[in-house]
Amino acid sequence: MQGKILIVDAIATNRIVLKVKLASAFYEVLQAGTMADALEIARDRTPDLILSALCLPDGCAGKLSAALRAAPDTEVVPVIAIAAHPDNAARLSALQRGVQDVLHKPVDDTLLLGRVRSVIRAHNAAAEWQVRGDASRVLGLAEPEQAFEPKGHCILVGQDSALLQKWAARLRPTLRARLTLVSTAEATRHAAAQSEVDVFVLALPRDPAMALNQLRLIAELRAHASTRHAGVLVLQTQPDPALGAQALDLGADDLMSEGFDAAELALRFRALLRAKRMQAQLRASVRTGLQAAVFDPLTGLHNRRYAMPHLNEMAEHADNTGHSFAVLAADLDHFKRVNDLYGHASGDAVLVEVAARLRAALRSSDMVSRIGGEEFMVVMPATTLNEARRAAMRICDVVAARPIRVPGHPDPINVTISIGMAYADPANPASDNVPLTGESLLDRADKALYAAKGRGRNQVTLGRPAA
Repeated sequence: MQGKILIVDAIATNRIVLKVKLASAFYEVLQAGTMADALEIARDRTPDLILSALCLPDGCAGKLSAALRAAPDTEVVPVIAIAAHPDNAARLSALQRGVQDVLHKPVDDTLLLGRVRSVIRAHNAAAEWQVRGDASRVLGLAEPEQAFEPKGHCILVGQDSALLQKWAARLRPTLRARLTLVSTAEATRHAAAQSEVDVFVLALPRDPAMALNQLRLIAELRAHASTRHAGVLVLQTQPDPALGAQALDLGADDLMSEGFDAAELALRFRALLRAKRMQAQLRASVRTGLQAAVFDPLTGLHNRRYAMPHLNEMAEHADNTGHSFAVLAADLDHFKRVNDLYGHASGDAVLVEVAARLRAALRSSDMVSRIGGEEFMVVMPATTLNEARRAAMRICDVVAARPIRVPGHPDPINVTISIGMAYADPANPASDNVPLTGESLLDRADKALYAAKGRGRNQVTLGRPAA
């Protein structure tokens, strides 16, 4: 099945006609005769789309949409209304309450199915981002919502500059946005030069061939990095259901098939702007979550979750290629004393500075990670034993060379570090027959670290295979 659609209409014949059309397109169809029944079904079955008569016995499509948006389980379920006859005031009222579109009878089958495909596609994408965003919020990673939203930027694209000027004059009093007028020929180049475009309105010419040619802009906008997330609203100056359906299938986010109306365009612009900004927030929260999943937030180094798989991959790569590499396990000496004497804030400042010194002492190809409180791991690919030993000794030197200043204390803190080192050379396998794995090497480095601590700290000890 392509999706689950709930049909809401008090007239059974209307529901049956729509069900036949949708079932033949492989949609699962649910039915309700009232708004109350529709809300109950939506809570239990969560449809991908609701097709509702504009007027219902106990409400209307706009009221249904508002009720859905008020409930967490159904807030993202889209609604398309079907009206018995054109009524501009009722249409605008429904759009204001969150209805995606209002289609008038008789509804063209091609346009209806094109609209259904487009809305369900957008709904599924929004739902996927919503799940990721919810996961980020559960983990405490989501960014807070902004209390103030800046004005959007709308680019009105068309071939008739005089008509665009006329529309712009009627739009500006109702559209709280920066409005730019661009010819079809210059649209892509102009868009690429803009730092941020929120919505493109493509005003199609009356000629079908010219209109079809202008629709190619959708693919260009989607392909360009600076405009691929912008909303695209196609405005038809000449009703053409087949062309409208094609525009939606090509990736347009919305369609005005009944010509220009300033109030309606402003409503649709605001809806697209909200959707774009919501998706941008969700993408940002996911990026934040991904960063938190692999980086230590205090030091900026990789964390254990990232470091261990990386170490295993390095061991596997070395085993396959014969390239040698080294693993360093490092631990700050007497770090508990720092926290006890100076406080945890000072301890954090020490960790941040030590992390910076570790990065400065190593190659860009070496991976440095924080794998515990004051514990660090370094993976050094393609290195000789002498190079790895010199790097480890260099780390000891740069950490101990200068005392670390911490906020709130006049005297700097002397810090040293102990390091255990394990070296893997596939060309000369170890005599203990221990498999070359990340875990075995880290275990060997840890044992060498304990030896360095036992020998007085602030030194490097090489872990050797068992005889």
